[in-house]
Amino acid sequence: MTAVEPMAAATARLRAAGLRVTAQRIALLMAVDESAGHADADTLRDVARRVTGGLSLQATYNVLRALTNAGLIRCTMIPGHPGRYETERGDNHHHFVCRSCGTVRDVECAVGRAPCLDPGLPDSYEVDEAAVTFWGLCPDCNDAAK
Repeated sequence: MTAVEPMAAATARLRAAGLRVTAQRIALLMAVDESAGHADADTLRDVARRVTGGLSLQATYNVLRALTNAGLIRCTMIPGHPGRYETERGDNHHHFVCRSCGTVRDVECAVGRAPCLDPGLPDSYEVDEAAVTFWGLCPDCNDAAK
């Protein structure tokens, strides 16, 4: 079995999502896929520029919004931090944020499938997602604080 070339894989995912294929979309989708997760727009723009050459910050945000709306990537908004982007895996996970260094790490949902929490709203509300952020110190910062 041969691995699919990243640019071809990104092109196929864009088409499957019904999005027009552009160099900027391919480059940013590849940048998100290649990141370790939770990258901000500036970081992704720097990576994507290696493929596209020029890429404005506004174009970066426009493409990231389109990819998010199409369900290809996930944007996590953490108070006090820029939006963070990761490949949408269709799983139900939350995040841990280190108060000291700002590292963001995925945390598997302990309860089950989305939305995993009962907000206690009337039945006329349809809740499909719950965003949980755990805050504390990562092991490195915790060791340094001792």
